[in-house]
Amino acid sequence: MFLAPLRPAIQTWQALALSPLLALAVFWLGGEAGLATMAALCPLAMLAVRRPIPPGSSASVSDQVIARLDATLAEIAVRGGATGCLVIQFDDAAHLRDRLGRSRQSEVLATSVARLRGALRPGDLLYTLEDGSLAVALSASPRLDAEIMVRIAARMQLVVQQPVMLASGPVQVICSIGFCHSAQLTQPSGRALLDAAQVAGDEAAICTPGAIRGFTAEMARARSDRDALRAGFSAAVDRGEVRAWFQPQISTDSGDVTGVEALVRWEHPDRGCLAPAAFLPAIEGSDLMELLGQTMLTQSLAMLADFDRRGLRIPAVAVNFSQQELRDPQLPDRLAWMLDSFGLSPSRLTVEVLESVVSGDGEDVVAANIGRIAAMGCGVDLDDFGTGNASITAIRRFALNRLKIDRSFIKEVDQNRDQQNLVTAILSLAERLGLETLAEGVETPAEHALLAQLGCGHVQGFVIARPMPAEELATWLVSYRERQAHALCIGVGAR
Repeated sequence: MFLAPLRPAIQTWQALALSPLLALAVFWLGGEAGLATMAALCPLAMLAVRRPIPPGSSASVSDQVIARLDATLAEIAVRGGATGCLVIQFDDAAHLRDRLGRSRQSEVLATSVARLRGALRPGDLLYTLEDGSLAVALSASPRLDAEIMVRIAARMQLVVQQPVMLASGPVQVICSIGFCHSAQLTQPSGRALLDAAQVAGDEAAICTPGAIRGFTAEMARARSDRDALRAGFSAAVDRGEVRAWFQPQISTDSGDVTGVEALVRWEHPDRGCLAPAAFLPAIEGSDLMELLGQTMLTQSLAMLADFDRRGLRIPAVAVNFSQQELRDPQLPDRLAWMLDSFGLSPSRLTVEVLESVVSGDGEDVVAANIGRIAAMGCGVDLDDFGTGNASITAIRRFALNRLKIDRSFIKEVDQNRDQQNLVTAILSLAERLGLETLAEGVETPAEHALLAQLGCGHVQGFVIARPMPAEELATWLVSYRERQAHALCIGVGAR
């Protein structure tokens, strides 16, 4: 159930409903002077009839959860038993809003909350936290342990994930749950229990949709580490520590460099050079992702313009955009303005979209943005193809130019017949859909050779070059093109 602050004896809506009748009566009895007196005295009268608000009733919802848990812990200290806290996060709330609209999203989530309320044990209380997640404060129980808390979490998850029927059809909500048992904390308190459950909930949301995680000390340390990275990210961008590195992409037909992919690196003063996996989880879902995207785009376009001036022209740079950025209706206009400011044509920029973005039904705003970006003349790559659940219908719905075949399909493709069959099927699909192909994560000459033989148009990976800063890319590019020209001269002379 939800807790609400105590309300005044006369509620605002009741006073407003009666005010026209009261004003009419005062005018009949006292005329305009009576109305003026009423206007002056009404605010004082409303304050006078309000019941005093008990201490703590105006506290935030989080404070109410903490107070409830503290009371339960005090009860346990006298009578024994245990308690716990669970935090429930809706994994696809933003997707529901974009697909259904705010009113239907609210209807779906309200139905889910009502179902949760009905699934609680007697004495358990459900709260809606300020960030939209839910907290459950469990009542004291002599038999509560971690295994029972897992069962409680699983039951809540099962209740939430039952389809909600709307006029437009069924809608399924997916939630992640984190929990903490009071015995897991050396000094349990209401705040410590809620904080620990939120840490576990965040860990569950990071892992996979619909995950359940119990609190551990390792989670707390990882959370502290992520918080430190998040807190220092913006300043690191200002100091120039967050940089775009570039990995070349080449044609399997000509061997020419057809583009580069921009990959972020954080040159941390204390931790060394951090790859994306080390810090992206810390900033995902926040405004820092937009800051990262803008930083990568600016540095990538600046590199292209600089290389053009130096006679080292690279046809295009591919930049990854998060789902959060792709939802921004201003993104196409911003890209056009950035390209124009660097004097580059739209064809010089390729936007990379993760397969998870176009999986399932897709999102109208994302599809519209990608369509506008493609119409400008920019390339659009579907990244990590094969790792998600994108259907052919979804692929056709988005204005894609190229499929990037994930490394998991490329590894040992020269030795594994099943891998060859999978890659052949992907290449055939791309050909029928009129899409180009690029294999990423190519690490051996044998893999490179077989992919060329199978008809994959472009390759990228360690066999060509590792990601590198722009200054190293310039040196590599000169050396690579000299080797290509020398090989061509030898080939011509041999004929």
